[in-house]
Amino acid sequence: MSNCEKVQSPDYSKLDWKIRKLQRKLARSQKDSKKRNKTWVKIAKLHNQIADKRKDFLHKLSTKIISNNQVIVLEDLNVSEMVKNRKLSRVISLQGWREFRNLCEPKSEKFHRDFRIIDRWQPTSQICSCCGFRWGKIDLSVPSILFLNCGSEQDIDENASKNIEMVGMGHRHDLK
Repeated sequence: MSNCEKVQSPDYSKLDWKIRKLQRKLARSQKDSKKRNKTWVKIAKLHNQIADKRKDFLHKLSTKIISNNQVIVLEDLNVSEMVKNRKLSRVISLQGWREFRNLCEPKSEKFHRDFRIIDRWQPTSQICSCCGFRWGKIDLSVPSILFLNCGSEQDIDENASKNIEMVGMGHRHDLK
């Protein structure tokens, strides 16, 4: 968030691991057997547990954000392209970013808050929030970057959140 607060999402890895284990068991079992049907029911229950856990977390987070802020600015992400990354696809899919956006929009109307979406083509993670220097794309494994132009070192996510706030509030990156 733009106030440098980070939110930790719930860990779905244990339930996801159980699902993957049961799906391997399901693939090896004989068609139309009672054991296969029981395994299928267990998999469905685990999927429901993950969905309920995610929905509860997203409801609580969206309500907290909407009630504490007058203006909410989200970045329109190209999730379908992000999921094509083999290493991150499972984690991105489990987070439910689109569902979060769908929860924030009606809640912001209900609480009479200003809800804005910025364009996905804004280079929010490639521009310094202090001086406006644009360095280009950077690897996801780099946690922070030192800006030679202004001499500040910032976390990449915090820098992007400040840029999202600036663009959403109508300010441009013309800080040079």
